[in-house]
Amino acid sequence: MNLTVAPELDGIVVAVWGTAEPVRVVDRDPRMDEPLRQSAAGMRTANEAADLTTAVRTMYKRVGIDPTKTRPSSEALLRRVRKGDELPRINSLVDVINWCSLESQLSFGLYDLDRIQGAVTLRLGRAGEQYEGIRKAMVHVAERLTLADELGPFGNPTSDSARTMVTTATVRALVVIFVPVSVSEADAARAVELTKSRIA
Repeated sequence: MNLTVAPELDGIVVAVWGTAEPVRVVDRDPRMDEPLRQSAAGMRTANEAADLTTAVRTMYKRVGIDPTKTRPSSEALLRRVRKGDELPRINSLVDVINWCSLESQLSFGLYDLDRIQGAVTLRLGRAGEQYEGIRKAMVHVAERLTLADELGPFGNPTSDSARTMVTTATVRALVVIFVPVSVSEADAARAVELTKSRIA
């Protein structure tokens, strides 16, 4: 597994990534019920990490995306819980990643490694590129931050593809954190350690 960032994104984003294998994914892990409830409750009253929100929004703006119209997944999760909703429950591994994204306020991508072909590149999407989203219509990625393998694009910081989504059949996973260059190494490291411990 190798992941590179295209030169066009130098000075905009760093892809912090790792693989988790083997993993056992279940529909719902009841041990997470209370921690997720407490996390959502805490984030409703916590002061927003304005510097992180600004950094992620700036990352979007620098590639020509309006982050108020196409929201980063981290911001969408925060808005959801601040409206009074709980974190969505999908499966045990997706739930962990959403939990980490909410608290770190960084956008994550999660993918089934066995559904990825060859090397992965984080680049700008090309004209006409798109993929089937998870529970969504086609996701158009032209001129957007995009993860792509030999078969084409499969993920971005807003929504991922049905082709590489993690299910209960997943045994090897790729986790990507889309870190704006202005985010401190300490904040990025905290997100990584949090994610590693919770996956474990």
